[in-house]
Amino acid sequence: MPLTSLGAYPGDDEGGLALFGKLDRAKMTEDFLAAATWLRARPESTGNLVAVGFCFGGGVVNQLALRMGSDLAAGVPFYGAQPSPADAVKIKAPINAQYGELDTRITDGWPAFDAALTEAQVPHEGHIYKGANHGFHNDTTPRYDEAAAKEAWQSTLDWFNKYLR
Repeated sequence: MPLTSLGAYPGDDEGGLALFGKLDRAKMTEDFLAAATWLRARPESTGNLVAVGFCFGGGVVNQLALRMGSDLAAGVPFYGAQPSPADAVKIKAPINAQYGELDTRITDGWPAFDAALTEAQVPHEGHIYKGANHGFHNDTTPRYDEAAAKEAWQSTLDWFNKYLR
């Protein structure tokens, strides 16, 4: 979805990375926030909104949690970039973060994120799957880790059930 304004994902990581560099990230963040607010306000909605995102989308989940406060019922970022600790203490939504052990670029940010969420008294969990890499949930790549993906998805469903029921 983030690359839609530039013609969509081109089908390869290098091309996708090049397009990501051309995005207006501030506008895109505002677009995601507007979409979430619109969905939450729909007459068919219960008003309870949750978010799950993978890779870049995991970072979007963290941004929605930061920006929406308690209007986001729960979030599950899969290997998404975390907000700074100074921003993370503003989060109100319960967060269930999913990481691959080998994805140190992202996973190394978990301790500071964990500490900030603890300080802010936000219900949260962090799961780091041994031997798993960035994108471990994507079954169209060699990074796919079936065991980690299944466990992470069950954790996601359990989290949403806990905060929506």
